[in-house]
Amino acid sequence: QVQLVESGAGLVQAGGSLRLSCAATGNIGRINTMGWYRQAPGKQRELVAGETTFGNTDYADSVKGRFTISRDNAKKMGYLQMNSLKLEDTGVYYCTAKVDGWDHWGQGTQVTVSS
Repeated sequence: QVQLVESGAGLVQAGGSLRLSCAATGNIGRINTMGWYRQAPGKQRELVAGETTFGNTDYADSVKGRFTISRDNAKKMGYLQMNSLKLEDTGVYYCTAKVDGWDHWGQGTQVTVSS
């Protein structure tokens, strides 16, 4: 069974930075793609950053130039570096990964940006 566990979230002032990590554990053959979604209060879950099957990265317009997604295959870890955080970046962030063709989700972790 594959599990994704996020870490690194918390409370940060506007303009600050956070790095989220996602650890993939369990019976993993190959991680095909990884991505990050977030859900703000009262809003639908949205894609923040993700890898495509062609090896490219895709970002929400609202985070382009501020967020960077990366992955360490050897460690089976994914990361989301978030810089210049804004109040509207507040939300629950979810790691997602396609592992051996199957989609998996983390439990989510809260990011709160304060003024």
